[in-house]
Parts: sequence; C-alpha cells; structure tokens
Amino acid sequence: MVIDLKIRKAGNSLGVILPKEALAKMNAAEGDSHVLTETPEGGFRMTANRHGLSEQMKVAGEISRRYRNAFRELAK
Repeated sequence: MVIDLKIRKAGNSLGVILPKEALAKMNAAEGDSHVLTETPEGGFRMTANRHGLSEQMKVAGEISRRYRNAFRELAK
C-alpha cells in the first residue's frame, strides 16, 4: 500500500493527516501515542508506542553509548 501524504500547518506546528484506510490498517485512533524510528534506508517507520517503546529505545541508546568499546571488542 502506498499513500501520498502532505505536510500541513496546524497552528504553530506542522502535521500529517493520515487517511482512514491507513488508520484502520494501523489500528490507530485519535490520541494514540506513536513513535518514529529511523530505518537503515534513511527513512522513518511509525509504530504504536505500546509498552513504553520510546523509553526502552532511550535506555538501549544509553547502554550502547556507555558500553560501545566493549560491544566493539565483542563484535570482533
């Protein structure tokens, strides 16, 4: 499924309007929390923020930064 989206002004911010077909496929509704994550291809993926995904990703990032040298050695 390919859906063209336009970025629109909403007050002092910018937003994207998702068509109802996309919302139904995502099982999303107004007020739901979602997270944008960067993909290796240079794009973004939007997923529901269930079970504190954004907080888990923040902690994972901190751990990978703190132990980057150890992870680099383990990868050898």
